[in-house]
Amino acid sequence: MAGAAVANAEDITAGFKVNWMNLRDGGTGKVLWQSTDDLSKPGVEHVARVPKRILKCKTVSREINFSSVQEIKHLRVEQRVILNDAIIEEWHFEFGFVIPRSENTWQSLIEAAPAQDMLPSNVLSGNVVIETQFFNANRLVNMSQVRVFYV
Repeated sequence: MAGAAVANAEDITAGFKVNWMNLRDGGTGKVLWQSTDDLSKPGVEHVARVPKRILKCKTVSREINFSSVQEIKHLRVEQRVILNDAIIEEWHFEFGFVIPRSENTWQSLIEAAPAQDMLPSNVLSGNVVIETQFFNANRLVNMSQVRVFYV
């Protein structure tokens, strides 16, 4: 092929990094949790210690700052909340085109379940894993898992 070669999934994975992430009360904008750990690092179960008051928020804003060495034509994310090996929630997010050698910030607003449907923090803490899969269209680029402790 003449010209620039198309990056394969391994090249995209090698050049993809989550620089930081935060969770905010969607109503007030107050940061409740943040991390500068590379939560995209595969093969590691990451740990997040999140204030339990986040479970009282009507909406939660999730902000992810990431960088990519390679172009990503259609970045999308599938996120699953797993409680004791059972998927209890699943979300799908579309970002779109990612410019090569760029740093991007992506904010999503997540609406909480009604209060009567929320599980208490003592049931969730340490038993919840958030599995995040990053895709370029339908090709898996990266998967990470974060075990959540509510403190």
